[in-house]
Amino acid sequence: MNTSAIARHRVALPLAPHQPAPYTGPSREEVLALRRQFLTPGLITYYREPLLVVAGHMQYVWDETGKQYLDGFAGIVSVSVGHCHPRVVEKVRAQVGTLQHTTTIYLHPTIGLLGKKLAEHFPPSSGLSVSYFTNSGSEANEVAILSSREYTGNSDVISLRNGYHGGTQVTMGLTAHAPWKFKSSPSINVKHATPGYCYRCPYGLEYPSCDVKCAHDVEDLMRYETCGEVACFIGEPIQGVGGVVVPPPEYFRIVYDSVRRHGGLCIADEVQTGFGRTGTAFWGFENWGVTPDLVTLAKGIGNGAPLGACVTRPEIAAMMKNRLHFNTFGGNPISVTQGLATLEVIDSEHIQDNARHVGSHLMERLRELQERQPLIGEVRGMGLMLGVELVRDRSSKEPATKETVEVVELCKERGLLVGKGGLYSNTLRIKPPMCLTRTDADFLADCLDEVLGIVSAM
Repeated sequence: MNTSAIARHRVALPLAPHQPAPYTGPSREEVLALRRQFLTPGLITYYREPLLVVAGHMQYVWDETGKQYLDGFAGIVSVSVGHCHPRVVEKVRAQVGTLQHTTTIYLHPTIGLLGKKLAEHFPPSSGLSVSYFTNSGSEANEVAILSSREYTGNSDVISLRNGYHGGTQVTMGLTAHAPWKFKSSPSINVKHATPGYCYRCPYGLEYPSCDVKCAHDVEDLMRYETCGEVACFIGEPIQGVGGVVVPPPEYFRIVYDSVRRHGGLCIADEVQTGFGRTGTAFWGFENWGVTPDLVTLAKGIGNGAPLGACVTRPEIAAMMKNRLHFNTFGGNPISVTQGLATLEVIDSEHIQDNARHVGSHLMERLRELQERQPLIGEVRGMGLMLGVELVRDRSSKEPATKETVEVVELCKERGLLVGKGGLYSNTLRIKPPMCLTRTDADFLADCLDEVLGIVSAM
């Protein structure tokens, strides 16, 4: 690596108006030693030299040395309105000092208030009004699958290749992405259909002359690989871990129609796309003109708190009464307080509008980069859920996996944190807190421009 070339130009990171208190905790080396000795080795880290994050404020975080970073990945798409947003912190601080835990066998006002607030954000005609709160997206998806199987009396579930839905046994079965699947965890009564991934179409076709063959594959799958009746279909409106894959606009309408003809319910996994992140709609599914029967939520719902939910219609929700089902921490007073405060900020500070305006500007900047940076194969996404797929050759589309690692490393050196995803880990995942400013977006694009130029010249 030509270090002199790397050091020659450094785009200036916007200076945050907030300055955290000096860090006084264990050193980075001590933190690493504790982790290696006492925590599971299954915990992955980014970067050759793992980053110690000790403070955060809105779209920025700081390491133990006081170095500031723009968080372009939002704690893996979990921080929606900003790290330690003052209004959220105020509400949570008051709750922590009043009551930290009670279970749903007792009454507490905030869980019901959050359920009401969520229901108000779904289309009025959808009937999506009843919430089951959990601690994570994995648990929310488990509840959705269980509810669907109980409601329909059918067992088979259809999910999508390249999709990700969690790390529990059922959700790992739903996931069709080899790096995230353990050999010993069986996929029981789950079939995987073809996603709408036009850039890497498995049929070698071009949209729209393809007649959206990928969507019609779901119909064939149900005819050949099930008894002809299914419990449900689950899909992300935009595939997140899979590399920010945006389907053709009619894809989900075709799929939902097919699934319902075969007796199944439709589940939208909004763990990454929800709460206005796509800019053009509050929920990802609204971009495609469909209405799911169940919606699963997590990550941005709590702005970083461990909180998830499955939202559905009353008659489907009633299936959870068929047996005893309980979640000790689902609806915990602190978590739902943070969730309610987050929704209030999303509404009052017009976070969705910001995601649309700043996201559109950032998309324009990234597409400008694509014109002159040969490593960029495709720029895709909506709002502040964007992906930049890197390839070694635009004709062959050979994944630039090693180059992506270098891009992420060099961005970190310059104060920019971005994610990576896709089957080949060659897609930059750009999903910052939705309080991102236009100035931040320009820094992000300029930083990528600089770094891609360096990596291309290696």
